[in-house]
Amino acid sequence: MAATAQVPTAAIAATGLVGGYATARWTKKRPLGGVVLAAAGVVAARQWHARVGGGAAAGLAGLYVAAFAGSHPLAKKVGAWPSVFGVAGVVAVASWAVERNAG
Repeated sequence: MAATAQVPTAAIAATGLVGGYATARWTKKRPLGGVVLAAAGVVAARQWHARVGGGAAAGLAGLYVAAFAGSHPLAKKVGAWPSVFGVAGVVAVASWAVERNAG
């Protein structure tokens, strides 16, 4: 049986942060943005757990949540979109680095 290709976890996490914000902003429904953010976070966390184990997955999931929370005060200094793209980039690079060094 052929293995299924998975979307890179770094892309899932970054998309969750950017997509969650975009959904909330464009629909004007913050809870809907939260659903997007949470859904991507769950998918990313499951993949992190499978690829790098529970400890590293917990650390990356914590970073994901901290990035979401930290994007709010950062947005007051640099603007909303630069903040969201910045924290998404940090989470993506961390995810890539942890997964790369786990193997």
